[in-house]
Amino acid sequence: MNTTAASSPARDTILATGQRIMSAKGFSAVGLNEVLAAAGVPKGSFYHYFASKEAFGEAMLEDYFIAYLADMDRIFRQPGQTKAEQLEAYFRAWQDSQSFEDCQGKCLAVKLGAEVADLSESMRAALHRGTTGITDRLARAVAAGVADGSVTIQDPPDAVARSLYQLWLGTSIMVKIARTPRPFDDAAALTTRILHSTP
Repeated sequence: MNTTAASSPARDTILATGQRIMSAKGFSAVGLNEVLAAAGVPKGSFYHYFASKEAFGEAMLEDYFIAYLADMDRIFRQPGQTKAEQLEAYFRAWQDSQSFEDCQGKCLAVKLGAEVADLSESMRAALHRGTTGITDRLARAVAAGVADGSVTIQDPPDAVARSLYQLWLGTSIMVKIARTPRPFDDAAALTTRILHSTP
């Protein structure tokens, strides 16, 4: 079975469809038949690319984080902006993508994080690699903000980055529980205080 096959239209369709459905329903609640029917791909094609549902879940998370990190890189390369402005744009984009009604494949880490961390070691490791990539980029952006004078922090950039990511990850869950975007307003206000604190 080939679980590391190069990208192909069928493989990409299966992954994109899985992201869309599982970001809404979760991993365990969705069967392969549902994904394949929605993707319009025969079951035999699935096993050409993925040895199992777990292998598919790992590949889906890897694919998700590749796109997510590319979006982060784009935001943090915007010309004519301070790093503080780019960080604000990143968290604004986070809020825009994390609808409690329909996230269309954009909330995969939020939806699957707690579920699959205890279900699959390979999927947990994929989540860990992806979230480490996020916090590394946040730490570099925070450090660059300190360097350009647009950010003032009390703790090291890597600690600030981890705290901010954990804040927004938890907030995304609370938004879904409360069915209101208000927790994002609180997170945005606290983020501003963290990035513009004074001794």
